Amino acid sequence: MNRYVNKQFSFQYKSTIGADFLTKEVNIDNKVVQLQLWDTAGTEKFNSMGNQFYRNAECCILVYDLTDVKTFETIDSWKNEFLNQLNPKNPESFPFILLGNKCDRVSERKVQENKIKQYCQNNNNMPFIETSAKDNTNVDKAFELGASLALKRNSEDDEIFIPQRVEIKPINQPKPKKKCC
Repeated sequence: MNRYVNKQFSFQYKSTIGADFLTKEVNIDNKVVQLQLWDTAGTEKFNSMGNQFYRNAECCILVYDLTDVKTFETIDSWKNEFLNQLNPKNPESFPFILLGNKCDRVSERKVQENKIKQYCQNNNNMPFIETSAKDNTNVDKAFELGASLALKRNSEDDEIFIPQRVEIKPINQPKPKKKCC
């Protein structure tokens, strides 16, 4: 998120506590869109906070480390946790993107591409992108795809009822009558 929004990368690792939040205005399909990007903690002790952060989500990017098999093996549980907390009308069609980070460290790669492709195929052909926050490989592409999927989902949702504008005016109170003496 920091690479995408602020165009910065830090070598210092700082795990997310609870959630981190950034915004960015982008132009997607000739529409100006304000993205609200949430990075939720990747540890189980913060699971109970999920529904507060996931509310009104239109897309979910699941991120794992290409150099750490364990992070890939937990993707399905994070996906299920997200769906349980969000409880969308149609979970099968909710847009997810699988993002494998650290593609700049090819020699250290532990998660094989055939496993990734199989997982994506088994999950409604979930889009998959390999990125590197360090050297900015495909970072913009990943978030722009997320924004496009979110816009598409939003336009397919049922029409939202917005009541007509209600104008509230102060009540005209009669002026008190002046009393004589």
